[in-house]
This record gives sequence, structure tokens and C-alpha cells, in this order.
Amino acid sequence: MSYDESQPAPRRRFGLNPLTLTVAALVPAAVVGVLVWQGLGGSGDDGGNAAAATSSASPTGRSGTLLGDGVPGDSEPGGSGPASPGATDPAKGPLAGKVVVIDPGHNTRNHLHTAEINKQVQIGPTSKECDTTGTATNAGYAEAAFTLDVSHRLRDLLKKEGATVTLTQDDDRPFGPCVDERARIGNRAKADAVVSVHADGSAVGNRGFHVILPGLVKGGGADTTPIVGPSRDLGEHIAGRFAAVTGSAPANYIGDGTGLDVRKDLGGLNLSTVPKVFVECGNMRDPKDAALLTSADWRQKAARGLAEGISGFLAP
Repeated sequence: MSYDESQPAPRRRFGLNPLTLTVAALVPAAVVGVLVWQGLGGSGDDGGNAAAATSSASPTGRSGTLLGDGVPGDSEPGGSGPASPGATDPAKGPLAGKVVVIDPGHNTRNHLHTAEINKQVQIGPTSKECDTTGTATNAGYAEAAFTLDVSHRLRDLLKKEGATVTLTQDDDRPFGPCVDERARIGNRAKADAVVSVHADGSAVGNRGFHVILPGLVKGGGADTTPIVGPSRDLGEHIAGRFAAVTGSAPANYIGDGTGLDVRKDLGGLNLSTVPKVFVECGNMRDPKDAALLTSADWRQKAARGLAEGISGFLAP
């Protein structure tokens, strides 16, 4: 989803956390070097070309099933990687008793319902279209397919931590839901955190992720006063862990290098009564970012970065 407006961003910046790798003394030095190189995501300036190079393989090494636009994906999203702390008994996990709502941006069939998604809905003091089709890579991999895939992976990781997880849509409706309904779903669930998953559609050369935070909005049924602070806390946790886990840098075109942006024109944020953020995982229109977004391995990392950020925000 591309955005045309932004608010002044905070000054906090996020760097990649250093990665420590301990190797037994009997392992040859050459193997140690290879493991450290892989742990850092490889060399070079692309922040993840190693992941893009393996986009045809699933994180577990299984042959992948094909998503809607011929992009390889896992037959069991979120099923790879080391077990989470609550994996053996989610009821005793660190997020037991917590409610998380995941909002997969857009809908794969929105383009078939243009009249419905163009209908104006109230988003506070102003109105906006119900929803949009979202963006896509130059090769045709739709943002809606990406957001649903990452959301499934994120759901599975959070459930292993013991959280109760709800999706606003699971490719189970003809279009939408509209942005106002997406907010209501999180509100009704009394969610401890809501994360809306997106990918941007900006110009070539614009790279990296950013987390969108709610600005102070009052009027027209909206009042973000209670959620501005906790939403920022949630966003900062996510930005830090997303960068560390994926190897992606904060956006070079929005947020002044912080990975954070404040918006007042998004109904999903304006109408929320619980902590909520949007995450633009990368720019689908940039070839280098697109190579990451279409990699099943990288999407698993993206889900893990989101999950760790949410856990850091929610865990005592």
C-alpha cells in the first residue's frame, strides 16, 4: 500500500542488533567463518540478497507450494524454525491470556469489487474509501497475497507463544473488510495489540520497512488519545526486532531513518481503541525489496520479527 502523506517522525533510530555465534572448539575455522557470514545475512549492501537467492525453497527445505502469482511458499506457513518458548504447551507460554488481532492488508478479490471498495466510510473527522486493491511487484505478486501469507506465519508463531489470535480477514470474504470494520474487529476483541500487515508501492530506489503509528485524532467518533502512547511503544518494539531479524534497514524515504512514521489519515488507526500499528514490510515496486518480499525464507523472517516485537511489547 503506498502513501502520499506523512507526519513528522520521532528521532529514535534503530540499528541491527549484533549477532553472537558460539562455535565448539573442534569446528574448523573455515566452518566458523561460513556460519558467521550466514548468520549476518551475507555480505553486500542489499540487506538480504542471500534470502532472495533461495526464494524457491521453503524455510524447512521442503519443496514449496505455489501461491496465487507463482511465488513459492511453504505448505505450512510459520512451521519452520526453532520452537517458541510456549510451543510444547501454549497455555503456559509467555503470551498466555493475551489477545492479538492481525489485520492482513487488502483482499485478493478487492479488484473484482471496485464499487464496494470505493464507497466512502467515516474515519473520524473525515471520510475515505472502504479499502483499496493494494500494490504488487512488477512481476504481479499482489500485496494482498503477501500480507495474508505473512499474517498466517505470524499467527502460528504467536499461538505457539500462547496468545489468542484473530485475523480480520482470512481470504474468506468477497472484498474488504472496510477500514472502519477492521478497526472495530480489534476493538470488539479487546485486543492487547493489533498489527496491520502491508507492503508499500513507492518508487524504485525507495527501500526498507517502516511502522506507521497513530497520530492524535479527535472527532467523528474517533479519539486516539488513549492509544497514541502504547501504540508508539508497540511500534518501537516491532521496528527494533524487525530490523534485527530480517536484516532490512528502516525506510530510506520516509521516517527520517527511524523506521517510524505518524499518520492521521488512516481509518484503521483513527478508529482503534486498542494499541495498533501498520507495518510496511518493504517496497514491492523496488526490484531489490521485491526479491525479499517474494522469498518464502524472508517472509518467515518478517513474521518472526513482527512476533518478537509484539512479544516484547506484551510479555511481562
